[in-house]
Amino acid sequence: MEDKIKEFFKGDRFADYVGIKLVKVEPGYAVTEMDIAEHHLNGVNIIQGGAIFTLADFAFAAASNAGGQVTVGMTGNISYFKAAQGQKLVAEAKEIFASHKTASYSVDVFDDNKTLIARLTVTGYKKGQRIDFDNI
Repeated sequence: MEDKIKEFFKGDRFADYVGIKLVKVEPGYAVTEMDIAEHHLNGVNIIQGGAIFTLADFAFAAASNAGGQVTVGMTGNISYFKAAQGQKLVAEAKEIFASHKTASYSVDVFDDNKTLIARLTVTGYKKGQRIDFDNI
């Protein structure tokens, strides 16, 4: 099933455009990664906060939708702790709480040294739509 979920998320054109890969996914959990490129850097030559947020948001999207119910972000709050070191970022999303209409996730973002550089907390809204992974 993981392969079908990954195939579905290849349709996320923005994640593809900025170079995000979905490494692992299952209901309530996902890992994404992004190789740091020149276009991810801001004016002071560190990774632009929006690139970090996008990586974490995509991990949330994969984890929260992997169960087959369309879930979209309602609120998101990110804290940046350190400037990233190295050539790659990894985001790990974990479900903290879920009800029939909402879900809460914590997404940690790490650099090459496995240093925690940011944390995104997200509340998602579960829409009435289903995703049919079997027909992908």
